[in-house]
Amino acid sequence: MLAAATNTELLVAASTIWVIVTAVLVMFMQAGFAFLEAGLTRMKNAGHIAGKNVLIFGICSIVYWAVGFGIAFGDGGWFAGTRGFFPSVAELTAVPILMGDAYTGAYGWFAEIPGAAGYLFEVVFAGVSLAIVWGAMAERAKLWVYFVFGIYFTLIYSIVSHWIWSPHGWLFLGKLTDGNGMQDFAGSTVVHYQGALAGLAGALILGPRIGKFGTDGRANPIPGHNIPFAVLGTLILWFGWFGFNPGSTLSVDFGGFGFFAYVATTTNIAAATGAVTGIIVAWVKLGKPDISMMLNGALGALVAITAASGFVAPWAAVVIGAGSGLIAVFGVIWVEKIGIDDPIGAVAVHGMSGVWGTLACGLFAVPFLAKNLATGTGGLVYSHNFTQLKTQAIGLVAVGAFTFSASYAGLWILNKIWGIRVDPQVESQGLDVHEHGMWGYPEFYIPVPGGYGTESHGHVGVTHTSAPPVAATVAPTEASSLPASSER
Repeated sequence: MLAAATNTELLVAASTIWVIVTAVLVMFMQAGFAFLEAGLTRMKNAGHIAGKNVLIFGICSIVYWAVGFGIAFGDGGWFAGTRGFFPSVAELTAVPILMGDAYTGAYGWFAEIPGAAGYLFEVVFAGVSLAIVWGAMAERAKLWVYFVFGIYFTLIYSIVSHWIWSPHGWLFLGKLTDGNGMQDFAGSTVVHYQGALAGLAGALILGPRIGKFGTDGRANPIPGHNIPFAVLGTLILWFGWFGFNPGSTLSVDFGGFGFFAYVATTTNIAAATGAVTGIIVAWVKLGKPDISMMLNGALGALVAITAASGFVAPWAAVVIGAGSGLIAVFGVIWVEKIGIDDPIGAVAVHGMSGVWGTLACGLFAVPFLAKNLATGTGGLVYSHNFTQLKTQAIGLVAVGAFTFSASYAGLWILNKIWGIRVDPQVESQGLDVHEHGMWGYPEFYIPVPGGYGTESHGHVGVTHTSAPPVAATVAPTEASSLPASSER
């Protein structure tokens, strides 16, 4: 007869189930990125763009298990963890126990779940950050760069994770801010800002796609080939965010039993506001209610509320979402205006909104929520001082300097030694066929038995082919964030 479970054992079981379920939701966001990014790029690169999400998640999962998880959450110093590399069976199955003033095991931060649950939840976050990187580098980077820089960036990501999320990290401890810790509930800085910074470094080194900017310096729109894909990708990402933010409680009782439901509520309110604001602002600014701007507004708001979801009131979630709706329109336009080719809008949506959401904690954090979560203090609106805002700004500057410089240096070296951009012929004809030997849409390029343009005339092996139909296109707005070209 089985012995009755103790309350502690039931809490560990419930928290473990919760964390695993939310980790699966976050992992499903890779499907959202696949649809979004493939939809916002040209069909000649669709297979490559979508498929890289599987590749980079595989690379990230292996590297994070080997060393990333230990760097990020293994016990250690203020800069990086020094334990928990190549974790053993015992380390992954053990639940830390409080002994005196510290928890046992290599991953003491995960006090109510086993190490394996902590790894699974944290690796999907690392995978999301890495997915963001390639959005700004889309349609012109060589495939091997995904392997090499994927490994390198996972290490960069893990170091910053330790700074902000580990109880040993210098930003968590507030070493430069009189002990006032940085607030980043689920990763506006750790995940999104970092991914955008690395993507920006890559975009600068790669340069714009062929034909993106004219001889006069003006941007030429390069429309994405499938808006319904982009819409579906956005909805999947929105859905996955209910694992991203609420799951960051890492237990069913952090902040109070069921507090994760409150986090889910602020997340949804911000996203809804961002979507509505984005399309309205686009309507006023561009003369048409640009669908891509609505999508960017929703995603930017989700990015921004990620830092603040556990710290702010619902009214502040509305303000945060509206701010990201504005960033979605004006940020994308500005990035393009200064000559940066960012096919997916990663710099504005994940970078600028990541900054906005991180600073929003310093403005709107509710004091009693900050106290319950034991991270930082109330924001300027409530406390009437700049303490938390200063902490948030220091964190952004430190992470910005470290991640951008490390990413730029790594990509610059790779580019100097081997070159990270595909040849012009490869770029013009598409990465699908040159990098993979296949097409995302083969019937548009080659005869496919039984497909369009293949006409059998009764003789085995004899076919006549005709060109596929040219899809009708609608001229995008001048400042559309969608990719653009008459090329498929």
